[in-house]
Amino acid sequence: MFRGFRSARVLKSSFIPRPVVYAGAVIGGTVAGVYCLDSRSAIYEYVVCPIIRAATDAESGHKIGVLSMKYGLTPWLLDDKTNNPESLKVNVFGTTLNNPVGIAAGFDKEGEAIDSLFDLGFSYVEIGSITPEAQPGNPQPRFFRLPRDEAVINRYGFNSSGHWSVIARLKLRFSKLFNAWGTQHSAVDEPFGNSFRNGKLLAINLGKNKFGDEVSDYVKGVTRLGPYADVLVINVSSPNTPGLRDLQSESKLTNLLTTVVEERDALGPNLLGKIPPVLVKVAPDLTEPEIESIASASKQAKVDGIIISNTTIQRPTERLLTTNGELINQTGGLSGKPLKPLSLQALRYLRKHTKDSNLVLIGCGGISSGKDALEFGKAGATFIQLYTAFAYKGPGLPAKIRDELALELKKEGKTWEQIIGQDDQ
Repeated sequence: MFRGFRSARVLKSSFIPRPVVYAGAVIGGTVAGVYCLDSRSAIYEYVVCPIIRAATDAESGHKIGVLSMKYGLTPWLLDDKTNNPESLKVNVFGTTLNNPVGIAAGFDKEGEAIDSLFDLGFSYVEIGSITPEAQPGNPQPRFFRLPRDEAVINRYGFNSSGHWSVIARLKLRFSKLFNAWGTQHSAVDEPFGNSFRNGKLLAINLGKNKFGDEVSDYVKGVTRLGPYADVLVINVSSPNTPGLRDLQSESKLTNLLTTVVEERDALGPNLLGKIPPVLVKVAPDLTEPEIESIASASKQAKVDGIIISNTTIQRPTERLLTTNGELINQTGGLSGKPLKPLSLQALRYLRKHTKDSNLVLIGCGGISSGKDALEFGKAGATFIQLYTAFAYKGPGLPAKIRDELALELKKEGKTWEQIIGQDDQ
């Protein structure tokens, strides 16, 4: 009996040869590894992000996301260099972006996750806002999730480590990537910028200190950070810095932007021989006459474009918000899905008053799908930005929006550049 049992064991163990078992384990591990390295993997949206939200408050979750990217502990879009549909390419400030999907300022405030964000498929990465001097921002808690609405409220208050801290980080990044680029490319290769990637742009969002001067703080930002930026953004629309939104009045805004553009021109080409364009970022909480004034100020000052919009101080509960209780009454700016109708309407007003100019319009606010992006493009946006949806959906969102947008354009038989401002007709 024992002899028969032993024979059965031998037969069973020899049924699958050990090399096959080992090979299967290696292949399985490799497949699992590649799956987890790909930002499209559903595990991030349906497992990793929900676990982080369940285990942390909103600000701690934000910090975990940035630190993970800072230390390279996040996936990347594996086909970012090989599978960018031609229909999505768009010329922005002399650079042909691979796609019109960017990330807004507010996620990577200190410039710690730049290259990880590019690796996820974003063609435009905007860091900041960065203030001249370090400041802690508002007291905690200051960042709140509204998960039922896929929205957040924040009152960070321009928390920043200051210009010099960020400049030190950007200098190290520049030296490392410039040297690496020089060993891999020749002088006849396509020109590159501070993104150090073809088809991508790095923007730096400038803010003012809580008690800083309303003009000189921005001028300092242009002088100090301009050499490391492909694009400079003047943020006059955060609702969490006292008096900041007052700068959106036509006379103040014209003076500010004119001074900033003059400083940019005096600065001359950056370290890569280029002059960074200047954008101004404005709020959605504006009437059409106020938006017309902003358009007029931007034209007079000869800035290069306008980002619309920042967060809203409105709480459109009757139509959009389902979250109840004290949470929705927290002081701060609301962003996410409920912001979309407000920002889209503001964009349409802005397009109406700028289509006779060369101003580039950037749509931002409530975008979470390819269809959303298409709406903003038709309303006049040359490219779009997102942030809150990225926090909820995780690292796969840029690729998802890119793929969805390509399908939408294919249905219409048009390219992205062909649909920009289509609603004008």
